[in-house]
Amino acid sequence: MRTYKVLRKTGNWNDIPVALIDNRLWTPEVDISATAQVCYDNDALYLRLVAQERDIRAEETGRIGVPSKDSCLEFFFSPEENDGRYFNFEFNPALCMHIGFGSCRYDSARILPKPSANIQPSVTRTDDGWELTYQITAAFIRQFFPNFTLTSGKKMKANFYKCGELTTVEHYFAWNKVETETPDFHRPEFFGELILD
Repeated sequence: MRTYKVLRKTGNWNDIPVALIDNRLWTPEVDISATAQVCYDNDALYLRLVAQERDIRAEETGRIGVPSKDSCLEFFFSPEENDGRYFNFEFNPALCMHIGFGSCRYDSARILPKPSANIQPSVTRTDDGWELTYQITAAFIRQFFPNFTLTSGKKMKANFYKCGELTTVEHYFAWNKVETETPDFHRPEFFGELILD
């Protein structure tokens, strides 16, 4: 199991460690790569995910689209170490967003957050792919985990993913390897660990 030290926010992503989303799963070799970064302050987790891919697909739009059909970057995490429930945040380059919450694929419910959730997603196209940034506020998390706080030493289970079901070349990558026979990111038993510094 991989671990990632989540540093306090500095305002400069160059100061934040990079997690490699480099475990290729279920599909042949493809010329795509991705990374993730996370930092925090007392109010939120801040994420930056970057994908290097030439053939970007961004067909899904709107609040009820399915971003995983397109080029997609995902973050699944369990905010409380001893609670098996988790959020899954999924985005495509058109900012189609899927947020789910549950304990497995079969009971995960889609969340349609209000503007007050303040996620602030942003996508930038780069010369060799795309970059996604957003935040997950502690206030949003506390709607589901009332005692949640962002404090030094806190541990959370998580995984980062890069996928594309209907892209030119179907692909699936993970930060922590998912050991299943068929594609399934909804497997918290394979999450790694985030530790707040």
